[in-house]
Amino acid sequence: MDTATQNVIVVGVDGSEPSRSALRWALEQAELTNSQVRAVVAWEYPAFYSWEGGPMPPDEFQDTATRSMNEAVDEVAAGSPVQVQREVVHGHSAQALLDASADARLLVVGSRGHGSFYGALLGSTSQRCAVHSSCPVVIVRQ
Repeated sequence: MDTATQNVIVVGVDGSEPSRSALRWALEQAELTNSQVRAVVAWEYPAFYSWEGGPMPPDEFQDTATRSMNEAVDEVAAGSPVQVQREVVHGHSAQALLDASADARLLVVGSRGHGSFYGALLGSTSQRCAVHSSCPVVIVRQ
């Protein structure tokens, strides 16, 4: 691990409330450890999408993901002394986070956020990251 990447905290930010909680945690940790934060959002074409037409033109999926991440980062990071790098990736969210954090100090993701029994379960993205990450993973619950 070189010094340019070891001070990076990667955080998954898809605009959801669990991802905003993860970003808040990552920003606080970055300030304490003098680290950089890299926010990552991934997007995919839905399984039901057809090339003949769908609910949105193909380029709208990336634009929507970018807009969701930017709104979350702008809101959560307002006033923070930590600068947030932003990265939009086409692919499965867990794999995108694993790839982005390959040389990072830490990977931070939000939990699924269901209540009752399901609240004890992890979402598939956070679970896959926890099992396969090459760096420590923090899963932030709301």
